[in-house]
Amino acid sequence: MKISQILNNNVALVKRGGNEVFVVSKGIGFKKKKGQQIAEEEVEKMYILDSFDMLDHFSYLLSHSDPNDILLISNIISYGEETLGIKASDYLSLALLDHLEFLLKRVEKQQFIKSPLIWDTKRFYPDYFKVGLKALKMIEEQKGLQLPEDEAVSLCLHFVNMEESRDSKKDHVLEMRTLGDLVSIVEHHFNVTLDEESTNYMRFTTHLQYFVQRIIDGEIFNDGSETLELYKQVCQLYPDSFKAVQKMKIYVQTQFNLEISVNEETYLMLHINRVTERMEDKK
Repeated sequence: MKISQILNNNVALVKRGGNEVFVVSKGIGFKKKKGQQIAEEEVEKMYILDSFDMLDHFSYLLSHSDPNDILLISNIISYGEETLGIKASDYLSLALLDHLEFLLKRVEKQQFIKSPLIWDTKRFYPDYFKVGLKALKMIEEQKGLQLPEDEAVSLCLHFVNMEESRDSKKDHVLEMRTLGDLVSIVEHHFNVTLDEESTNYMRFTTHLQYFVQRIIDGEIFNDGSETLELYKQVCQLYPDSFKAVQKMKIYVQTQFNLEISVNEETYLMLHINRVTERMEDKK
């Protein structure tokens, strides 16, 4: 690999095939010069970008980053990969490094952000939130800081967004807000707080997750005559669940300009009845 630019004592930009690649190698700024070759075995960390769009930004970021911060991010990602069973992209390393730099600047100014998504993140992405909390703890320990739990949310969302590998990436913030709103509609309608530890709750929110993904994709199940008969029966059996679904239907119409199908309404009523029936008995 041929060195295109020395960014600092430990980071260089090299040519690898047809791509510009960032490499981290201790003391490279002293050992090498522009135009010289560097072997891959000399490299501690390599960042391969598939686009030149962020080249200048990441070039500046890496050239001004503390080598200990690069190692910290590497350790955070290793923990996330092991905990979540995923393989992180190079973009995640750079995005987290960028996030860390911004976080430290906010700490200096005592600017802490109260996240509106903390409860939704805990509820719908518990494993990812665990990684966010661990990342926060690792930052606190290395930097000698005490940070609010809300900061774990944005760290967690970096992993959520990176892991999403479907052809059309979802807006996970929108997904979580929509999930939270739909659950809130049910809770307010029945005047209950759903038991997040219950099996029925897990089934309900799992159904909602796929439902919300279809909404964001603009995909709604088609109706059928067989479902229509079941729909009528369920409406009569569970009138309170029917009323709750009508409120959810208005929400989806307002927020996404979509009509919920009879299929969707039927499944939602069945799940809502199941998740609320014991809660109603306790009232």
